[in-house]
Formats: sequence, C-alpha cells, structure tokens
Amino acid sequence: MTATSSSPQPDTGGKAAASPAGVREIKIAHSPDSDDAFMFYGLATNKVRVNGFKFTHTLSDIETLNRKAISEPFYDVTAISFHAYPYMQQNYALMSCGGSVGEGYGPMVVSSRKIKPEDLGKVRVAVPGELTTAYLTLKLFNPRIETVNIPFDKIIPEVVAGNFDAGLIIHEGQLTYATNGLQKVIDLGVWWRDLTGLPLPLGGNAIRRSLGEETMLTVTKALRESIQHALDHREEALAYAMQFARDLDASLANRFVSMYVNERTLAYGEDGKEAIRRLLEMGHERGIIPMASNVEFIG
Repeated sequence: MTATSSSPQPDTGGKAAASPAGVREIKIAHSPDSDDAFMFYGLATNKVRVNGFKFTHTLSDIETLNRKAISEPFYDVTAISFHAYPYMQQNYALMSCGGSVGEGYGPMVVSSRKIKPEDLGKVRVAVPGELTTAYLTLKLFNPRIETVNIPFDKIIPEVVAGNFDAGLIIHEGQLTYATNGLQKVIDLGVWWRDLTGLPLPLGGNAIRRSLGEETMLTVTKALRESIQHALDHREEALAYAMQFARDLDASLANRFVSMYVNERTLAYGEDGKEAIRRLLEMGHERGIIPMASNVEFIG
C-alpha cells in the first residue's frame, strides 16, 4: 500500500491543512498512550502507505475523544471506549481491528487501604469518565458505587493524597499502582471473565460512515497492516511508542503493549465480538446505557 502521514499532534480543535490535489485526507484521533502509538506506528511514520490517501493524527485523552465523536463527528477514525459506541452508532461503525481487549485482566479499583470488593458501595471512587468501558464495567459490578470523574492520570495521585477512598485505574496505572503504595481491591477483567467466560473489550477504533463503504474498507485494511507492521517490527515500534509511555521503563512498556496490542488486536475473534455485544446489551438491560446497541464491524 502507498500513503503519506503526519506525526501525531495534540488536539487543538483546529482544522487540518488541505491535502494535495487528488489525495484524500483521513483524520485519525487516538489517545497519547504507548499501546495506541504502537498500533498506529506504521501509519504515523509512513511505513504503511495507501495510494491516494494522506493520514493525519491527533492525540487526545479517551474521554475527550468519546464525547467529541458523540457531539461532533469530525474525525474519520477515532479511538473510543466501547461503552461510548451506542451513543455514536448512527455516525460511526466499529473497525474489525485495533481493539484493546483484556484477556482475564482489565481496569482495576485500587486503594491505599484494604477494602473488600463488596464494600465498594460504601465509599467514593474516582473514575476516568462516565463513557469509559471501565466505568460501565464498574457499574455492572455494583451500580450503587458513588463515583466522581477525575482525569485518568490524576486518579492515582488523588487516591494517594487521601482525597478519594479508591480509584478506578486504566492505561499504565494497571502496572504502576503498587509502586505508589496502593493495593488492588478488584480487577474488573477477572470479574468479567468469571461472570461471562469472555475477555473484557475495553476500547476500539470507530470509522465514520459518511466515508462510504469502499473507503471504510480501505482504511480498516490500512490500520490492520499498521498493527501487523508494528508486531513484525517490534523493537522499532516499541522505541517509537516509548515517547508516549508515561512513567514506564522499556520493560514495563513492552509488557503493557503486549497486554493490549496482540493477535486479538488484529482480529477480535468470535468470542471477542460476542463480548462486545454482551457488554453493551448488559449495560442497556441494567439501565446504564439508555439505547440499544447495533454493533456493526467494518472489514
């Protein structure tokens, strides 16, 4: 495949520069995390190219991307939490690759003191946003838990400072919480697996329906090739991803990327797709998600 690509830039809310004549720009948005950087390495560094297309990259935290995709479908491809998908399904479909799936692990509730999982309904828990899949899973576990929204990278410091009894952590915090003197209350990926026998689907990539079927398929194929390129050139892709690895050394960054960019990222598998449907159906049945979901995969 042939293409041009630009380096990732922070989200400024501005319009992208015009593309050269005859080249179609595809605006991609994803989170500034090492696993996302790893999977988009091929496209972001021009290792994977698509004739007639230019890919531009914007970085923003996942909750901001969730809300932007719901209110203003500006990006052609956007990383999202699966919890947010029903709210944007009219404008976006799910790409069949690029997902982060917990194979018996996932977001955790941590605390500076010993708390039993069954007692979480008695304390305040800092959460990284009400549209995250972590939040949905926590509410499926116990709908009575009192939550307060906090930027995901502030949750561990706020719990350490004693401002919250517990915190729901995502991203690299799953590997670093113990170094901050915190202890695990519950791993929601383990709880979900014990409940359903399925992996826990956390986030994926959505593609704008207005691109048209042919372009949606072409772009989905390009993302899959970008993921495969990173897996095939792991050392180089990890070196690129390290610039986004907050507070992780090379060993931990490699471990974190391995957790969330693997064969399951190339293709969900039938159990992975079933897990996405089951998660959203349960959320709707229990009144957490107000609308029924129509899960459609592209590619």
